[in-house]
Amino acid sequence: MIERLIEVDGHGGPLALSIAEAGSGGRPLLLVHGFTGSKEDFTAWLDRLAELGWHVVAPDLRGHGASAQPEDEAAYSLDAFATDLLALLDGLGWEQTLVLGHSMGGMVVQTAVLREPGRFDALVLMDTGHHVVELDATIVELGLAIARTEGMAAVMAAQEALEGAEPLATGARERALAMHEGYRELGERNMLAASPAMFCAMLEALTDVGGDPDRLPHLENVAMPTLVLVGDEDEPFLKPSRRMAETIPGAELVVIPAAGHSPQFENPDAWWASLTSFLARV
Repeated sequence: MIERLIEVDGHGGPLALSIAEAGSGGRPLLLVHGFTGSKEDFTAWLDRLAELGWHVVAPDLRGHGASAQPEDEAAYSLDAFATDLLALLDGLGWEQTLVLGHSMGGMVVQTAVLREPGRFDALVLMDTGHHVVELDATIVELGLAIARTEGMAAVMAAQEALEGAEPLATGARERALAMHEGYRELGERNMLAASPAMFCAMLEALTDVGGDPDRLPHLENVAMPTLVLVGDEDEPFLKPSRRMAETIPGAELVVIPAAGHSPQFENPDAWWASLTSFLARV
């Protein structure tokens, strides 16, 4: 695996994206992280995927990790992320790719697929949804205020201090935090590396505060092999995952046991088996 910066003609102009990649020359596979995540959410699996014949790339989205971080909140949206992803395909010289999108990354991927379906030959939607995520409006407003005035370290501290402020807390996540050395630190690094402007723009866009448009009616036009993955403890995304699997023609739904919002960490063996079985078939 290597890491490098790649300049792309993204939303609003040239943009530097940090990517991790392995298996150059293999079949293209793009792995897209979620809100306040990073490419490191997938780097442990890149070499293994390369051994299976894939040229796999995991980028940091704008405002995340080591990628460019525009300071204007208006620079962030699902459309902006999707434009960047399509530009990344051009920068990599990929005409088509299989793509996995996790959480917000799955919403970005849906946006890109619906815009330019010919650029994608198969789709994995992992612990994601087709519409807004319902969060307590008071907590959302508090998070916005803290991020705008104090930054991401203060947001992280507030999440730890306030009961119910972590919307994706599950028993599976707590077990993973206890069992896997470095997992807690990865989440902290990801949060601290995220742009406050991105955090605020997307927290508004992805909740009922901002009113993200519902993509479900458009997903019935997706005409490619599709796998929908979701952890059985990921309550906010179980019903949306089932609806997407029912709507996308021929889509397969896999509910991963003993997993929450990040099954690649919480039940990695079952996640890997489900993903690689799908990859082998397509």
